[in-house]
Amino acid sequence: MVFVMSRSITDRIVLGGYPHPKPPHSSLLLMSYFSFRVEHEDTTSRARSATFSTPHGDVQTPAFMPVGTLGTVKGVDPGRLRDTGAQMILANTYHLALRPGEQTVAALGGLHEFMQWPGPILTDSGGFQVFSLAENASIDEQGVRFRSHIDGALIELSPERSIAIQEELGSDVAMVFDHVVALPNDRAVIADAMQRSLRWAERCKAAATRNDQALFGIVQGGLDPELRALSAEKLVGLDFRGYAIGGLSVGEPPEQMIATLDVTTPLLPVDRPRYLMGVGRPIDLLEGILRGIDLFDCVMPTRNGRNALAFTAEGPVRLRNEQHARDRRPLEDSCLCPACRHSRGYLRHLFQANEMLGPILVSIHNLTFYQRLMAEARQAIAEDRFAALVARHRG
Repeated sequence: MVFVMSRSITDRIVLGGYPHPKPPHSSLLLMSYFSFRVEHEDTTSRARSATFSTPHGDVQTPAFMPVGTLGTVKGVDPGRLRDTGAQMILANTYHLALRPGEQTVAALGGLHEFMQWPGPILTDSGGFQVFSLAENASIDEQGVRFRSHIDGALIELSPERSIAIQEELGSDVAMVFDHVVALPNDRAVIADAMQRSLRWAERCKAAATRNDQALFGIVQGGLDPELRALSAEKLVGLDFRGYAIGGLSVGEPPEQMIATLDVTTPLLPVDRPRYLMGVGRPIDLLEGILRGIDLFDCVMPTRNGRNALAFTAEGPVRLRNEQHARDRRPLEDSCLCPACRHSRGYLRHLFQANEMLGPILVSIHNLTFYQRLMAEARQAIAEDRFAALVARHRG
């Protein structure tokens, strides 16, 4: 299953300080920078492996995207990030627009050059950050107005503004601007936000001009199957280059998230990438893949790494615990990451002494663990045994 890609386009003009492709002349040209080819569908589940091609390289899916909110994955330089197995990363529209500003990023060569990351980059639209960070936000049909969490300055963010920022940043994938609400919530509140998100998605698509940037729609609707189905139907009708499932991991139990995936994922096109936003735990990734999800992101591996929690195949290791003080073992015998060259006792010492090397090393280890898990998932899909892999991880 594939949508068209050709890399023969060379005509470019300069707009706003960065290379920008000429406007498309046909739907064929519009799709030309990207393709999504399903390589294998697991016979024991809805899991699939695929190749997502972008202007900055291919991504083998299922794939986990480390979160580099401010143009950096905290504590991990691009070279070491590549060494973990990361293929694609996420940065954030809201944060980069506030600091250093999208025009500064564009003047410094765009996001890839700015942060020296050669692979694909996805930018979140800022909708979730408005939900999670902005105090006293005012939301209406035009967009959102709120105070910056940095200096209190009044900020206005609309669908058109979000797309303009993402085009200046120059990411490979841009997300539509959506209205996120907490769960659980009244059905009327969720329905209103979902309908607004649909109208904003249409405005985002109308505002987008870069044909070397794939625009993804975001399915909303809370935990309500009917709202999710309506959102998916309308977004598919708008023909985005990929589809995300948003508005989850915002307070609902894991089993409700899984039930929502069971309803939503089958409604999305089989020939486009499917992205589950902001999720999460290793088992959540596997449950998502089981249901046909291709892409994931979450701050969990690095946030936990900075707080002395390491992910291992045998379960989490809490390095501040006294039991590790004289433990000569690495976090994992089979792991080749820099953290696993040291003993658990040494890693614990770094955290106890407030040495910055501790959070750096365990963040790298956790990112490596997540990428190993994705590689294991791709192999299990290729061998038609993915359901068994998930059953094993469920314990």
